[in-house]
Amino acid sequence: MRTITKFILIALAIMGISWLIPGVEVISFTSALWVALVLAILNLIVKPILIVLTIPVTIITFGLFLLVINGLMIWMAGAWIRGFHVETFWKAILFSILLSAATYLIENLLGPPPPRRRIYYGETRSYRHE
Repeated sequence: MRTITKFILIALAIMGISWLIPGVEVISFTSALWVALVLAILNLIVKPILIVLTIPVTIITFGLFLLVINGLMIWMAGAWIRGFHVETFWKAILFSILLSAATYLIENLLGPPPPRRRIYYGETRSYRHE
């Protein structure tokens, strides 16, 4: 339930940020949901590869190159999703900064995830020595 709530809140944040930045357009809430999904997939698969490939540049720029990578993720999502358009690369970077801040606020609003319960199947382990 927490994941669905977070997903919907991030889609709402995407719509709000696109309203703030003149060069970014989101046509509908459905498009914002697609943007949230595609960004999650890109951040899961493509972003780690790009980070590893650009480690020297990231070190030289003291981590600021990660903003460029985040902007690339936004720009790629804008190229792939109908109903989401980013005018320039600089607007994509600004969008990524604001979306990162919004995601941080959403995470703090929702609080920490509940602890995971361990389920043991079969015999439980005993620490007694027989």
